[in-house]
Amino acid sequence: MIILIQCKDKVGLVAVIAQVMARNGINILSMREHVDTIEGQFFLRLATDSHSDADNLYYELKTLLPEDAIITVNPQPEKKIVVMVTKEYHCLGDILIRNHFKTLGAGVQAVIGNHAVLQNVCERFSVPFIHVSHEQKSREEFEEDLEKHLQPYEYDYLVLAKFMRILSPAFIAKHPPNIINIHHSFLPAFTGASPYKQAFIRGVKLIGATAHFVTDKLDEGPIIEQQIIPVDHTYTPAAMLTAGKEIEKAVLAKALKMLFEDRVFVYNNKTVVFE
Repeated sequence: MIILIQCKDKVGLVAVIAQVMARNGINILSMREHVDTIEGQFFLRLATDSHSDADNLYYELKTLLPEDAIITVNPQPEKKIVVMVTKEYHCLGDILIRNHFKTLGAGVQAVIGNHAVLQNVCERFSVPFIHVSHEQKSREEFEEDLEKHLQPYEYDYLVLAKFMRILSPAFIAKHPPNIINIHHSFLPAFTGASPYKQAFIRGVKLIGATAHFVTDKLDEGPIIEQQIIPVDHTYTPAAMLTAGKEIEKAVLAKALKMLFEDRVFVYNNKTVVFE
């Protein structure tokens, strides 16, 4: 059983939570906690070997913890996702392979692409592919089509695996905060399009990738995971792009693993990630 708690910090919270577990005969396997001393916020992830009554445990914790406490007891063990893509296959391919061998930690319900380029890849893994073209449509019309095709599916997260379209604030507001994007730069550097070209022009010595939640501010959502690799003056934009694809896969895979294992808390446009 997993228990997640986020609330205003106060003295004795860990003791109170431990006492609740002891009274209910629950053995604690791991307890990770963090206090943001600037914001005065407390975060805790508790793993136990018990399968106690989740509702009763929730109400007991709710009674004893601060009024603002956000408590989740035993969240859905395997998440469901819909993946959105354009033409690049590397991130989607990694997700589909992990999904096929049951190592993703989630089930891929469908893949939606604004081009049909990756349909064959999905068919090979027996995953539904839906082509929703953006051509000759306004952004509003395109997003209405997206919503129509998303409606039949139950999902916890929308994963933008190199989905090269900017979503409107109205669309994002319908899915808070469950849209995850992989951005091909070490944010906040080089936002928007063509980051590798921007990096080449700037002459950087490090390039990276960032997995983050999507908000209505482009590439400024809470960051889940980042990694970097060194480059030098011999790298062309094309060479940076090739190297970047590998780190994009790694960063997105790590971020999704943390999310699917319920290790990510979001607060004030930042995250607390218990690895």
